[in-house]
Amino acid sequence: MTEKSAGERRKGLLNGFAAYGMWGLVPLFWPLLKPAGAVEILAHRMVWSLFFVGVALLFVRRWAWLGELLRQPRRLALITVAAAVITVNWGVYIWSVNSGHVVEASLGYFINPLVTIAIGVLLLKERLRPVQWTAVGVGFAAVVVLTVGYGRPPWISLCLAFSFAVYGLVKKKVNLGGIESLAAETAVQFLPALGYLLWLGSRGDSTFGTEGAGHAALLAATGIVTALPLVCFGAAAIRVPLSTMGLLQYLAPVFQFLLGILYFKEAMPPERWAGFALVWLALMLLTWDALRTARRTARVLTRERAKAAAAAAAAGPVVGPADPSATAKPAGRVEPAGTVDAVNTVDAPKIGP
Repeated sequence: MTEKSAGERRKGLLNGFAAYGMWGLVPLFWPLLKPAGAVEILAHRMVWSLFFVGVALLFVRRWAWLGELLRQPRRLALITVAAAVITVNWGVYIWSVNSGHVVEASLGYFINPLVTIAIGVLLLKERLRPVQWTAVGVGFAAVVVLTVGYGRPPWISLCLAFSFAVYGLVKKKVNLGGIESLAAETAVQFLPALGYLLWLGSRGDSTFGTEGAGHAALLAATGIVTALPLVCFGAAAIRVPLSTMGLLQYLAPVFQFLLGILYFKEAMPPERWAGFALVWLALMLLTWDALRTARRTARVLTRERAKAAAAAAAAGPVVGPADPSATAKPAGRVEPAGTVDAVNTVDAPKIGP
C-alpha cells in the first residue's frame, strides 16, 4: 500500500468514525430542544437541512444532477416516496428519544440489516444462504422475546427498522449521491414543513421565537446535525472498503444503546437483555457470513485474473493480422464464474438516524 493510499484510508476511517459517532450520540441533542414538541423539531429539521445542504452544494458546485432529475418523472416520484418514508423515520426517532425510549430506538437500527434482508427476499425474490436464513430466524425469535418483555410488540424498533430499510431500497433505485439525495428529499419536505411552522406560529404555539435566542439557534442547528454526518459518511464511503463500512455501521446503535442504559438510565430487565442478546447473535452470524463471502469472492476473482493473464502471456504478442475467425473468440478468454452476482450476496444497509 502506498503512503498516499494509506493516508486516504486513514482519512476515510476518521470520517467513518465521525459519521457513525455523530449518529450514535444524537440522542443527546434532541432533549436540548424541549419544550419544542417532536413535530415542531421535525419540521425545523426539514427546513434547516435544506438550507445547510444547499450551502454545501454551493460550496462544491454540484448542480448538474438537478436538471437531469427534473427531466425524469419516475425518479422524482421515488424521491417523493423517500422523503415521505424518512419523514416517518425522523419523526418516530425524535419522539422516541424525547419520550424515554432510547434503548428501543437503538434496537431499530440493530435489526435494520435483518429487515433489509427480509425485504430483499419478499420483494426482490433474492435467495439467501443458510447462515443468512439462520440470522433472520434468530432475529425473529428476538422480536418475540422482546414482545413478551415489553408486554407489546417493540413497535418503535420495528417502525424505525422498516422505514429505514424501505428508504434504503428507494434510494438505491434513485441512485443519487448522499448530499444530492438529501437536498432533493428536503426540497420535497420543505413547503409542508414551513407551512406547519407558520401555522404553529400563527397560533402562538411555536417555541422558535419565544424561548430565547439560544433555543432558536439549537432549532436551526438541526440542519447541521442532519447534514454534517452525511458529509462525513460520503467522504468515508469513497475511501474505505464496503466490508469496513459494514462493521462501522454498528457503532451508531451501540452508542445509542449505551446512552440509553448509562446516561438516560432506562430499565433493562432480564427478558430485554435476552432479546438484545439474540439480536446481537443474529448480527454476528450475518457479519461473519458477509466477510466470509467477500473473501471467497475476492479469491475467485484473483484466480480468474491470474488464469487470464497466464493465457494471454502464453498466446504471445500478435505480429500481424490473424485469421478473421480467430478474432471471434480471443485466446485465453475466461468466463468469470465467481463474481459477486454468482454467489448472490445481499448487502446490508448503512445505519444512521
